[in-house]
Amino acid sequence: MELSSLLHDLHLSSSSSSSSSSSDKPLPSPYLPPITELLSQLQEKLIGASSDSETSTLIGHVEQLFKIADPNWLFTANQDDGWAELQEAYSNLVSALIGCASLPLCEDDCSSLPAAAYQSVPNLAQAVCSALTALLGTLGNGGSRTGLLLVVAPHLCVLAVTHFQDQPWTSSSSRAGARSLQEALLRTGGWRNSPHLLMGGGSQTKEGEEEGKDRGILRGILDILQPQLTKDLWHRYEAVKLVFAWTLLQVTRPSLSPHLSRLLPPSLLLTDHFRPENCILGVRCLHHIVLNTPAADLRQFNRAEVLYQVLFKHLYSTDTAVVKSVLSCLLDLLVVLEKPPSSLAPSSSRRKPCRHDDVLRLVLTHMEAEHKLERRRVYASALPLYIDRMGVAVCRHLRQVERVVLGYLEITDPPEETSRLKILEVLQKITKAAWPRMACRVAVLLRCLLKLLVAVSSDGQLSDSVRQKLMGETSLCLKLMDSCCHGDLQPLLRQVDSSCCSSEVLGYLATLTGTTERCSSRTSEHNIFPLKT
Repeated sequence: MELSSLLHDLHLSSSSSSSSSSSDKPLPSPYLPPITELLSQLQEKLIGASSDSETSTLIGHVEQLFKIADPNWLFTANQDDGWAELQEAYSNLVSALIGCASLPLCEDDCSSLPAAAYQSVPNLAQAVCSALTALLGTLGNGGSRTGLLLVVAPHLCVLAVTHFQDQPWTSSSSRAGARSLQEALLRTGGWRNSPHLLMGGGSQTKEGEEEGKDRGILRGILDILQPQLTKDLWHRYEAVKLVFAWTLLQVTRPSLSPHLSRLLPPSLLLTDHFRPENCILGVRCLHHIVLNTPAADLRQFNRAEVLYQVLFKHLYSTDTAVVKSVLSCLLDLLVVLEKPPSSLAPSSSRRKPCRHDDVLRLVLTHMEAEHKLERRRVYASALPLYIDRMGVAVCRHLRQVERVVLGYLEITDPPEETSRLKILEVLQKITKAAWPRMACRVAVLLRCLLKLLVAVSSDGQLSDSVRQKLMGETSLCLKLMDSCCHGDLQPLLRQVDSSCCSSEVLGYLATLTGTTERCSSRTSEHNIFPLKT
């Protein structure tokens, strides 16, 4: 299709060529309207389209325009001071194109829209992505066009991220089109990958500086998202939270810190939402911020304390996934707020109770009362990390830890026995860290560990690998406890014979006592388990 015919089909005219455009004949190329005027008219037509079919036709014509028009006409300003006008015209046209594939707004924050509400979105999104990919193909990577590329790149990136994810408003074809648009954007701008697209290379820009010097578009994307990321509006835009989270998770230090004031509030809004999926997304964003922001910046303006209070209250959540993400984030945030108790000098004045103690105490309290296996696995998996962080300061919580250990070792957790294995790891860690305080607890713990060995050896539902791992970790706990008692457990372990347990258990106990011989006479439970400490 010739350009003049295309313009004639679009019924476009200009003040400079009104006499020619009024006729029914195709517009000859010498009478091409100024590009800025043409872009403005296209924008008006896209905004005023009355149906999806009319919109699709217009988008197709725009794509053809970008493919067949002379680049020198498309990207050349008419005057010396017309470059800003050209950039604004392209920015407005791109915004109008993207608006054709915009998502309908949610009525409230209680529920998402049904899939039927997005029925027309995938086809329009695919057409828009195709047209914008054609624009990038014509734009190229010319030095004089870099400014124009940086103007439209944030809009294109937001569109691509919105539609390349597997969501109710996307289809396989629209996702493919969005990915092609993202690849074309990276290729045209010479960016290596998405993080490079957002952060650029070389020296990092600060908030308020011109980001074009660094060729990163993070600030431009935040400018686009900011009006929608407010307390009253963000939940009505179904895609804005996903685009924001994707953008944030691509940015690492040191590029994240200069934009912290714009990245932290939306993350807190997500975290504070009642829907678990939004809360988890918010906690994930906060965790990324904690990991990629210098501690001094987080402590500034009391930000770290605010994060701690927000996350701590979520430990009372009834959603297992929320608790899991919060426990992981808190572990890294606590290092920002205070030194780990295990790293402090052995002085009672410097080992005062701190936030680590508050978190561990609450976790142990919840563990004692928890009966759901899924939640028990989450707590049991997080506990060893907190015990490691506490070090010898765990002595303040030994009574609670002992009750948790005894309770969790009694309950099976098929098929992988995750809870039991993690609790055995906890027992090993506290035995090493607080060994002078463990001797008085050996009697109760020894009885529990021997019962566990016998129960596991006779459990036919466990796989061989899980059984061997459980028995091996239990044996290691017995060995560590024997060391705490200076070998006092070995005489008691030698009294166990084949009438009390299987040969497999005897084999494990033999490795602890250094002998393979057992007493042939049966020893009563009263003689086996009670210990003098």
